[in-house]
Amino acid sequence: MEFSAINTTWVLVGAALVFFMQAGFCILESGLTRAKNAGNIIMKNLMDFSIGTPIFWLVGFGIMFGSANSIFGGFDFFSRGDYSAILPDGVPFYAYFIFQTVFCATAATIVSGAMAERTDFKAYCIYSAIISLVVYPVSGHWIWGGGWLAELGFHDFAGSCAVHMVGGCAALIGAKILGPRIGKYDKDGKPRAILGHNLTMAALGVFILWFCWFGFNGGSTVAMEGATTAADGSDLFMGSLTGMVFSTTNLAAAVATITTMLFTWIRYKKPDVSMSLNGTLAGLVMVTASTDCIDMYGAAIEGVIAGLAVVLVIEFIDKVCKIDDPVGAVGVHFANGLLGTICVGLFSTGQNGVDAGLFYGGGFKLLGIQCLGVISVIAWVAVTMTITFLVLKHTIGLRVPAEIEIKGLDYAEHGLASAYAGFEFSANDLTMDTGDDIEVFGSESMDAAIPAVVKSSEIPDENKITKVEILMKQNKFEKLKRAMNEVGVTGMTVTQVLGCGTQKGAPEYYRGVEVDMQLLPKCQVEMVISKVPVADVIQAARKALYTGHIGDGKIFVYDVEDVIKVRTGETGFAALQGADD
Repeated sequence: MEFSAINTTWVLVGAALVFFMQAGFCILESGLTRAKNAGNIIMKNLMDFSIGTPIFWLVGFGIMFGSANSIFGGFDFFSRGDYSAILPDGVPFYAYFIFQTVFCATAATIVSGAMAERTDFKAYCIYSAIISLVVYPVSGHWIWGGGWLAELGFHDFAGSCAVHMVGGCAALIGAKILGPRIGKYDKDGKPRAILGHNLTMAALGVFILWFCWFGFNGGSTVAMEGATTAADGSDLFMGSLTGMVFSTTNLAAAVATITTMLFTWIRYKKPDVSMSLNGTLAGLVMVTASTDCIDMYGAAIEGVIAGLAVVLVIEFIDKVCKIDDPVGAVGVHFANGLLGTICVGLFSTGQNGVDAGLFYGGGFKLLGIQCLGVISVIAWVAVTMTITFLVLKHTIGLRVPAEIEIKGLDYAEHGLASAYAGFEFSANDLTMDTGDDIEVFGSESMDAAIPAVVKSSEIPDENKITKVEILMKQNKFEKLKRAMNEVGVTGMTVTQVLGCGTQKGAPEYYRGVEVDMQLLPKCQVEMVISKVPVADVIQAARKALYTGHIGDGKIFVYDVEDVIKVRTGETGFAALQGADD
């Protein structure tokens, strides 16, 4: 074979981008789950790739690309056989090998999100290995290794079925057998929202995945030289095909995101952020099977389908099936992998050697083949993964004990007190106020509000010590601090807390489920007063914190029995004088 530097470089670039998808999945899944499990999520994503790589080299590649028969490629330990027949033009073996390896690792990664926050780490490593060892390679042989589906004309360009639907189907079965997280459903079966701890991380993960998808889909052309067949039968330059793949991939993702945003806006009265992020991924998964054989119109339609499907399926899985999927992996990967594979039979234009789809004059033949392939792959994954999960459940155990789940997997499984050790609260993070009063339209004006009056019998004499505790909005902290300085209070203790009042926080939806009690970030400011009149402190605090809206805060006043200054031993009123007022 005469090797092409351009084609080889392109395949290696694609492999590097697909590998970097592991980073995207890692921080996406971590952001959409709770902080007490972040280290466990990181470790699982690290081990997906690390376990999958040697296993795929050991036997997986041979099972997938061997030529024993149309069902099973064959055993070729350490991938030492002759694979020249399946290598792309001008691409050497190891360039193609690493490209296929990173795809295998992606399929295993998908499962971790749906089973997050309650899976035993030992069991996770075992079933991740089984996916890379046999589950993915066998169905991959049918589709990409010259197996029986490929012989029928089944088309899955970059893996809507072979990668995403396989991973999503395994995720669905695993989450069902594993059971929901503690507290996910009430006694009547109504789902409760369990919020992820870092939406910023989740968004960054999605952007990384979107970027890397250009390698996932674009790299699957495995060539930048040569030509393929256009829809009209003419030659289509491979560089042009790659540009088309980039364009259809990007358009489907963008349209799906807009569709999900608008759909959730109508459905939940607010555009849902986390669901819109899932909409982006749904569009990418949807178009992956057909991106080389559709036009821009088909990509836009697929984006609309994906944007609607991801919301409806996530809600169905959560509310009807009672299956707890913390990151929406089933709705994103399984549902849209399935639909995207079927869409090849609808929107294929007939280019790149693929038959035309139903809407482009090709009839029902390709559509029927695509549906057969989807059903066959689901059956294979469902049987093998059900056996795998049930064996693990009844031997070493699939799920961690309840006390470990409650405390968090980071500590029990990995000895981490927190994946965020060293990040400490600083009052400087709360200085959002500009110093200017902002006019707000509240339900009550300051003048009309009931005045805060301290009864004359409670006005402290110069020896009385009083503690004032304030729960307030974070963005009012700097204004309160200046107000306290102006009335003569110079000492305070500030704590960042979470809480809510009788309103149970602002109404909020998370992934289509209403949050029962939203704990909002607040500041708790504590001051011990001796010389400054308490009434002055209260009035100054109310003026600084007032907006007229629910949530302005509360002020609590306590009598203090005594105070001891550690440095000097002074007690009572004297202990609070000087720099420690």
